Amino acid sequence: MAIELKVPAVGESISEVQIGQWLKGEGQSADKDENLVEIETDKATVEISAPVSGTISKVLKRTGETAAVGEVIGFMEPVAEGQATAAAKRDEQAAAAAQAQAAQTIQTPMKVRPEAAHRTAAPRPAAEPAPAVVDRAKPAAEPAAQGDQGLVISPEVPRAIPRGREMQKAKPKPPAPAPSPARDGREEEAVPMSPIRRRIAERLVEAQHAAALLTTFNEIDMSAVIALRNEQKQLFLEKYGIKLGFMSFFVKAAIDALKLVPQVNAEIRGADIVYHNYFDIGIAVGGGKGLVVPVLRDADRMSFAEIEMTIADLAHRARENSLQLEELQGGTFTISNGGVYGSMLSMPIVNPPQSGILGLHAIQDRPVARDNQVVIRPMMYVALTYDHRIVDGQGAVTCLKRIKEVIEQPMRMLVEI
Repeated sequence: MAIELKVPAVGESISEVQIGQWLKGEGQSADKDENLVEIETDKATVEISAPVSGTISKVLKRTGETAAVGEVIGFMEPVAEGQATAAAKRDEQAAAAAQAQAAQTIQTPMKVRPEAAHRTAAPRPAAEPAPAVVDRAKPAAEPAAQGDQGLVISPEVPRAIPRGREMQKAKPKPPAPAPSPARDGREEEAVPMSPIRRRIAERLVEAQHAAALLTTFNEIDMSAVIALRNEQKQLFLEKYGIKLGFMSFFVKAAIDALKLVPQVNAEIRGADIVYHNYFDIGIAVGGGKGLVVPVLRDADRMSFAEIEMTIADLAHRARENSLQLEELQGGTFTISNGGVYGSMLSMPIVNPPQSGILGLHAIQDRPVARDNQVVIRPMMYVALTYDHRIVDGQGAVTCLKRIKEVIEQPMRMLVEI
């Protein structure tokens, strides 16, 4: 009896998901608990695993389509676990053989006789999908160039485009006229927004409309923290197995400033201001599907090493799209480091319902005045965007100034080495 593959509940507020990549296709075997398909939400990518050992008998929802929580997206025929393992190995061997044959074919140039160059290209079989991207600068009926150039490989089709389903639904149409050449060979490609990207857009617009955002700036002399880091980084690496970065210093400095100005660590909830007596610091990192903000829970209780190891783990899993939903929820304050991408100055947007976000930027040597002399120092611009409904200007400036003071005098913070 076929077993239904349903979209699981992936969050309290999530009712719809987008189907990602099918890791197993129709007719392929899988063992119990082996991942079958990725589903994308507005927070993370989740994988659905096989409830039993068996074979994918039917795929109802293709890559790029949406499905409701609880909806059936495919069927699986159960088999004995040993049989599934053997079938899976045969699938892997067949795939490896096909890849090896394709690689050998690509490496070997095609030998075309002179009279073959005048023949019309063979018609494409009906079951073979056409390439998804068409060069409008060339007529559609023009055969691919052959000869010393070897095979012409079609560009990779974006995974969000359901090729098989589109071919099944295609109906015969009268031949269309060849497209006119595009100026300068310009092309366009429409790719659906992922749920994460749509959610990012919604939240940014929400923050702009719902909050009274204002940004204050300052600059920090990074000389002292760079010297301390260079002095202790080898001992730190030997003891904890991870490099001592700058982010742990800024997490510690931010917590110190939030204790001084608790409004920046608060939020508006209805007609109330809710002050958080804990410090869950969100760290903005670039993930495989866009910017995500995993949260350091109770960051005030974490050591420098714990902060560095946790951030490294979260960043790695963000790139692999393997973060759990609970790791992205909550947060009382956010730190975003645009400096890793070379940003000199920016105005970060608050992550609602938080009331503050700290933006870090690139470190650059600049001339500054010290003791009536012009000297060169490694300087960083920092920005604090805050919700003016909760935080007034004095509180915001005081908070950012406190961060500056702590970073410029890092011996205030205890480095566990």
